[in-house]
Formats: sequence, C-alpha cells, structure tokens
Amino acid sequence: MPFTLTGLCEYREEIRKSRFIALAAPISSAAEAQAFIEQHSDLNASHNCWAWKLADQYRSRDDGEPGGTAGRPILAAIEAQDFDQVAVVVIRWYGGIQLGTGGLARAYGGSANKCLQGADRVALISRVPLRCTCGFNELALVKLRVTERGGLILEESFTANGVELQLAVGEAQIDILQSQLAGLSRGRILLQR
Repeated sequence: MPFTLTGLCEYREEIRKSRFIALAAPISSAAEAQAFIEQHSDLNASHNCWAWKLADQYRSRDDGEPGGTAGRPILAAIEAQDFDQVAVVVIRWYGGIQLGTGGLARAYGGSANKCLQGADRVALISRVPLRCTCGFNELALVKLRVTERGGLILEESFTANGVELQLAVGEAQIDILQSQLAGLSRGRILLQR
C-alpha cells in the first residue's frame, strides 16, 4: 500500500565535512513539486539535488553532481519506502573532501531515506466518486457514516427536497456504506457511481 507524507519533514547530517539537509513534502501535481523544489532550494549551497514521484510520473536532478549520484538515489529512497505523491530536496554544502561517486550516492540516498523514515506518513487510499440524495434531517448521519468508512464529502448542494452529495469512498467500503445508508433511510438513499 503506498503512503504519502502528512506534512513537511527535515533531516540534517554532516558527512566528511559536507553538510546535507533533506526536506520532503507531500505533493498533488508536478507543478506543486517544482514549486516546492524552487521554494526550498538554497542558492548559496553547492548543490540542490531532488526527486519527486507522483503515480507513474517521476523526475530527478543531480544539479552538477556526477550523473546518477544524487537524483536517482533520492528517487530510489522514495520508492524503497513505498511513498507516492512526495517530493524530496537534498541540499549539500561542500566541505572540501571528495566523497566519490559511491559516497555521493550513499550520502544523497541515505539523507533522503532517513528524512522519510522519520516522517509522519498516511496511507493513500484509492476512492471511487459516488453521489446520493438524502433528506435534511438525515444529512448529519449520512456525513457521519461516510466519514466512518474513510470517505470524503466532495460537494453538497441543497435542493427543495433535500441534499445532493458528491462523495468519494474506497471500493471495499461501498457495499457496507450502501447497506448502512439504506438502513438509515428505509431504502431511500442509494449510492450511484
């Protein structure tokens, strides 16, 4: 099951006099990933290497380090811990001692890995869009049942006869929720895809 982060996390480390700061955050689009990278990159640092993963899309950058020694290890750290919808920036201030290609890969990948290990994570649940209609007096209970099943209320529209709801619910929860709503309304509330 893939995970994402609940918020920004940070990890700092010094390796052979070079300072490394890893920053990671949840993202919902490629544009958001690039904005996070631009916002957190330090122009005074020697290198601002990064990677992000969003479903089947992913990107990485070595920012002047030898090819494949920074961006790819950061991306590998994201994938190894089963993260998705995550961007990671590792900032390096060069300390005067060469690390070599293997040392660089271990430093960048290791910093990203430790940053993600210490982060608060939440499971990504695939939800199905649904809609239903209920009476005004049933709205609070419908919302409660949807929330109990891990679902989301995306939109609610009030009409003369009641409330039309746009929902998103996990596939495994749909049948249970349908039976709860039918019991609540004597069979009137039906979930529609």
